[in-house]
Amino acid sequence: MNALRSFLARKNIVISAKRYGIDALGAMAQGLFASLLIGTILNTAGTQLGLSSLVSVGKYASAMSGPAMAIAIGYALQAPPLVLFALAAVGQAANELGGAGGPLAVLFVAILAAETGKAVSKETRIDILVTPVVTIITGCAFAWLLAPALGKLASSIGSLIMMATDLQPFFMGILVSVIVGIALTLPISSAAICAALGLVGLAGGAAVAGCCAQMVGFAVMSYKENKVGGLISQGIGTSMLQMPNIIKNPKIWIAPILTSAITGPIATCVFHLQMNGAPVSSGMGTCGLVGQIGIYTGWVSDIANGTKTSITGADWLGMLLVCFVLPAVLTPLFAAVERKLGWIKNGDLKLS
Repeated sequence: MNALRSFLARKNIVISAKRYGIDALGAMAQGLFASLLIGTILNTAGTQLGLSSLVSVGKYASAMSGPAMAIAIGYALQAPPLVLFALAAVGQAANELGGAGGPLAVLFVAILAAETGKAVSKETRIDILVTPVVTIITGCAFAWLLAPALGKLASSIGSLIMMATDLQPFFMGILVSVIVGIALTLPISSAAICAALGLVGLAGGAAVAGCCAQMVGFAVMSYKENKVGGLISQGIGTSMLQMPNIIKNPKIWIAPILTSAITGPIATCVFHLQMNGAPVSSGMGTCGLVGQIGIYTGWVSDIANGTKTSITGADWLGMLLVCFVLPAVLTPLFAAVERKLGWIKNGDLKLS
């Protein structure tokens, strides 16, 4: 056992929830963002502007989502170069075999392949051959064995959530909005979760609402402490910046969570806000306005396939209210009550 521990330490193989559930998952979301999401945005922009070359670039970027996710995961696991580059093939295999649930398959398969590759790296004199061969073969073997089942599992869970939201938009609107919003602020990746589950439709709209409630909510309620810099860094950056303050005083989290519990069902029941762009957008909120771009690309896609006739004023009103106005109004109101109760004190929301 000591020999195994020594070997794992020498190879930088750290088996932990943080390494796999936070570092790898977060990196996967960045890989997906830099390929599929950017590709979708470029494709949509090219279509709207009539630029076929931009459409082609977008398609090329989107097609590389599997390799991009796997390489990002390998980077997070601190894989050596030969392992990192070999993960491109592994990611392609896992994403393709995983189908609609490809991102979840890539997460598991890339972790297994990367750690296997790290284990054999620089153990032989022909490392330039052995390491990539072992990484690719074992990775593809894991993909054949695991990816279809993992993909089907993720797709089934996502479909169940979306079906339940369609059937019970009020209660599921609250549930999805609150849970995904909380995941956004925690040091895990809400974007990767939404991508893995393929969360779109009304459930995607509720997810966007919850993320926006956290980001815009924290940005506005902490304006007194953090001024314009904090407004921007949290409002279009990430509410995760507040995690150290949440650990010190968890009550500061109540206001944005309550807001998400309100904006979620408003999104699903009042405005029927759907997020039919790339699923990763559902978990991005106002980060770089990716959530809103995702909603818009979904509208464009729906018009193209005939499920929507046009983008209406009600569509724009719903997005603006759910994503920006209501979080900016409701969260400070709830926070003001908490301040009167003494639950939030001056400096509790100050970013370090």
